[in-house]
Amino acid sequence: MANALDIHSLSRRDFLRLSSISLVSLLALSQSTFAYAESLTQTSGEAGLGRITTNKVDMYDSPSLEGKLIRTLWKDLVMPINKVEIGLGEPAHNKVWYLMNGEGYVHSGSVQPVEIRKNDAAVSIPEKGVLAEVTVPFTDAIWNPIFKKLVAYRLYYSTTHWILDMLQDDKGETWYEVLEDFYQFRYYVQASHLRIIPPEETTTLSPNIPAADKKLEVHLRDQIVVAYEGEMPVQMFRCSGGTEFYDHYLTPTGDFTTDYKRPSRHMINGNKATATTYDLPGVPWVTFFTEDGISFHGTYWHNDFGRPRSHGCINLPSEAAKWVYRWTLPNVPYEEQRAYKNGGTKVTVVL
Repeated sequence: MANALDIHSLSRRDFLRLSSISLVSLLALSQSTFAYAESLTQTSGEAGLGRITTNKVDMYDSPSLEGKLIRTLWKDLVMPINKVEIGLGEPAHNKVWYLMNGEGYVHSGSVQPVEIRKNDAAVSIPEKGVLAEVTVPFTDAIWNPIFKKLVAYRLYYSTTHWILDMLQDDKGETWYEVLEDFYQFRYYVQASHLRIIPPEETTTLSPNIPAADKKLEVHLRDQIVVAYEGEMPVQMFRCSGGTEFYDHYLTPTGDFTTDYKRPSRHMINGNKATATTYDLPGVPWVTFFTEDGISFHGTYWHNDFGRPRSHGCINLPSEAAKWVYRWTLPNVPYEEQRAYKNGGTKVTVVL
């Protein structure tokens, strides 16, 4: 079959990031319906660093929950990923394990692959601001560069944020003024920890394909998103839809359109710490498809795609969410923080 994958202006590095090592389990699909779709979610040969995303996770001497327990790792610990292996037994939906720091194996679902990339500060910030992403495992946003111990939020790798301005502190270090878009707060982040995203990274993918020929299908039973151009499947991703443990958080089924999009969103639900609340700044590449706020979006708080675990949204790896954001309509002008326009790309969600 001819290669149907349309990556357009994606660089080789972007391609490899899309081929997240956490999603090698996509190769083990038993549903032949999608076996012919090209995918960017296969294994990458590149290893790097991993950040623990859950409060704690166990490390074993083999890639199996039946292995010998070596130690317990805690949230935000960053360690080298030395090797990627397919484990045996449970969990069946994701058999990918990481050998970390040469010590033992950790299930990939609780590890976010990350990098440490420092960036030069911008010369200036445009009047309307500019979009940027975190390129280190995490960085602490502070309320004021004078009082650096007053942390506002911890911002994680691959999250996106809107920069309004920049300043230098008394030691000559550059800080970006970042808009927190839910409460409209403003806080400061070290400029070297944020990469300004250039306009060409937000342009529409497959611009010559008629809008009516683009369609996304979400298959909840299989936890898969498939993109079609006409009758041709051109992309496929593992996802995590709404969980049945809270029945009103199940992803709705039916036909929808992607009329509303944002490159970044602070997602908050509830004002008390319960099992159903969340507070997630900088959720990247948000493509809404219901009026109630259900969307495709990047995910940095887990890496366990292939099983339901959201509050109704379609969780995707951040680079997969970026692909969906760029491929669907409407296009969000680079200098804007959002776009709403009827007639977006069709989305069909089935069980």
